[in-house]
Amino acid sequence: MEKQTNIIRLANGYHVWTRKVGESPIKVLLLHGGPGLTHEYLENFQDYLLPEGIEIYFYDQLGSYFSDQPDEPELWTIERFCDEVEEVRIGLGLDDFYLYGHSWGGMLAIEYALKYGESLKGLIISNTTASMKSWDKHLLELRNSLPAEVIERMEVLEQLGKTDAEEYLELYWNFFGKKYVCRMESMSEAVVRSEARINEQITEILLGTAAFKVEGLLEDWDRWDALQKIYIPSLVITGRFDMMRAAEMEEMARLLPMSRSAICENGSHLTMWDEPESYFQHLITFLKDVEGGSFDSE
Repeated sequence: MEKQTNIIRLANGYHVWTRKVGESPIKVLLLHGGPGLTHEYLENFQDYLLPEGIEIYFYDQLGSYFSDQPDEPELWTIERFCDEVEEVRIGLGLDDFYLYGHSWGGMLAIEYALKYGESLKGLIISNTTASMKSWDKHLLELRNSLPAEVIERMEVLEQLGKTDAEEYLELYWNFFGKKYVCRMESMSEAVVRSEARINEQITEILLGTAAFKVEGLLEDWDRWDALQKIYIPSLVITGRFDMMRAAEMEEMARLLPMSRSAICENGSHLTMWDEPESYFQHLITFLKDVEGGSFDSE
């Protein structure tokens, strides 16, 4: 397995970490979520894509573990992250490539496609939203579906400012996370590692600190009206039990001019882990259809 690590120097003087794995004309750059997580929870992409002759690029966004982690809150905007992706593309010499984005990375991929889409051969938008207000509404619906005693106790802890307390985190995970974040009986070590290294400053600035409401800089982010401008072969994929509404992602696919959607019926937010066979088959089929000139919208 060919691996090549490249450290890209950004225009602002900071450095970001990337690693190329494999060798192929089919090249996919991966944008991780969080915001502020690391590439590590996407490590299983190499298990499924490399045997199919697909070259992948892992990349830790600025502020994430393997890249520089400056304490400069003004850096954490979606606009700057979007421009960073373009700097990484140039640094890696990528052209006519595929961009994959998961969760926050999917939002970033949408922004990139709108601003720098001429460099893209294809776009994969995974487990994300086109509107934070819409996601807020869905999160509230999911929260209200929890057992009444769980909601009541979580509200007490929220009012006390104890959302980082072990009790609150256990309630969140046992009654919400195990159904909507990852449905595996035992969490993958790669996911645990990535979560342990999250840059909380980035998360708090962009999303806020509330578990079920976006209150950060992304609070008003909305790209519903812009999706129709993305004339790039696209795959919109999610899990039926994702904390992002599956029906919304299907609507995103209908608005994108050249797209197809895929719903993994047993998957949640980390569909690549709790329903990998279906998830990666959809990705591989999409990539090979575009490569073979047989892609059509569905």
